[in-house]
Amino acid sequence: MRNPFKVLRGFFDTKSLALPEADLLALFGSGSQTAAGVAVGPGNALTVPAVACAIRVISEAVATLDVRVVQRGDDGTEHDVPDHPAWALLRDAANDWTDAFSFLRDLTAQALIYDAGGLAWVNRVDGRPVEVIHYQPSYLTAQDDGTGTGAFRYTLNGRDVPAEDIIHLRSPFGRSPLSLARESIGLALTLDAHAARLFGNGARPSGVLSLKERVTPDAIKRIRDSWQLAHGGGKSGGTAIVEGGAEYAPLTMSSTDAQFLELTRFQILQIARHFRVPVTMLQDLERATWSNMEQAGQEFLVYCLEPWLRALEGCLRRALFTADEFPSHRVVFDRDDLTRADIGARATAYSSLIASGVLNANEARAWEGLPAREGGDAFGNPFTSTPTGAATVQGGA
Repeated sequence: MRNPFKVLRGFFDTKSLALPEADLLALFGSGSQTAAGVAVGPGNALTVPAVACAIRVISEAVATLDVRVVQRGDDGTEHDVPDHPAWALLRDAANDWTDAFSFLRDLTAQALIYDAGGLAWVNRVDGRPVEVIHYQPSYLTAQDDGTGTGAFRYTLNGRDVPAEDIIHLRSPFGRSPLSLARESIGLALTLDAHAARLFGNGARPSGVLSLKERVTPDAIKRIRDSWQLAHGGGKSGGTAIVEGGAEYAPLTMSSTDAQFLELTRFQILQIARHFRVPVTMLQDLERATWSNMEQAGQEFLVYCLEPWLRALEGCLRRALFTADEFPSHRVVFDRDDLTRADIGARATAYSSLIASGVLNANEARAWEGLPAREGGDAFGNPFTSTPTGAATVQGGA
């Protein structure tokens, strides 16, 4: 075990008390005390399945989306810029040891867990980003500068770093969803502990024997052994047969025990509310149907994921582009990956859009990730007419 005095000495030399590392959490507790009497912090909060599921579904959904760097031209149209350094950092590898998927996933997860948000440092050479490094919370810190403007002072391993070199993904209210949900998480931990104690011995006796007369210690030992024989070793629901006169009284579950399942489901719902995740995405399918699952997926994209994507696009744009590039360049996550229907529905939609002149064949092929074909740039209804170079407008020029 590491020497706690060395841990403390090293911590106060280089770390921030706002985000203590794992050694200090082990020494002084894992987090703030809740009304349920449980200290809640990132360590034990992630052991609650609903919390871990909510963080994973948001962070992994963000990281799985296709990300591009685009530039707006003088005519207002945008086109990809694959030769920009940020393109490779966000699509291939953030640095020599971290792939782009892991970087985006971990940055988003950190913002969901810690009040300070997700933090990463941009290493530049001649003003151009060459790598992005996501640090653990105790090494790269963000503190309010005290001016009341919302600006932050960033410290990397005890040294100040300029804000333009920091990617900072923050939650609303300056508090992470995990921190805001600590009371609900504390109750969920208490319910888990109650279930563990309830079934910790492998069985719950179905009744109690009350002895009518005084018995000797040897008789008590025999009764105890008989009881253990009936209820120990993973046996459940049996009734012991003992010597002497005795009355049997069946045990009934208390109101707390009887409502345990309802309380557990309610805490899943409460945690889902804090993270703004549809409860069906936390694997609670009690009320799920074919129709409302599709609606829940749309709500997840619009009300939960979209604000995180906007915030992530903003903080990446601020840190990865120069002052000259900032007005015309931006980072874009492709939301279509989450709203894509099955192949039959897509084929029907493409046929309708091509027939009405909204899309041409090559544009539809590009949406499917297919290469362009000769003649595919022409517009027109392939079912009723010969394609022309431009869509025909009925009744006018």
